[in-house]
Amino acid sequence: MVELVLAEAQRRNAKKVLEVKVVVGKLSFLNPEQLRFAYEILSEGTMLESSKLRIEEQDGAIECLKCGYRGGLPTEDNPYYHLGIPFLRCPKCKGEARIIKGRDFTVKSIRIEV
Repeated sequence: MVELVLAEAQRRNAKKVLEVKVVVGKLSFLNPEQLRFAYEILSEGTMLESSKLRIEEQDGAIECLKCGYRGGLPTEDNPYYHLGIPFLRCPKCKGEARIIKGRDFTVKSIRIEV
């Protein structure tokens, strides 16, 4: 992400990057605090140094392959949720489901000083 932002800022002849907004899916297993720490370290000595990193978390969603349910993935009741990929079962019929939202990591916007 840092390389991508630096390349775009340089392409636009930026003097400095002021803010970077990213969207992190809750099913991407990217921890926002670890992401902030890595961003801070990797930004040192670059035009990103002292810029703000704004992280927007995106909820996950699934689609049932059996009944067609589309919606949220219940995770609060499962203590193992953060240890690995949860079993994807439909909350309505318990059928097999697939992830349709929440695995992405996207740079949403970059604010620069020219």
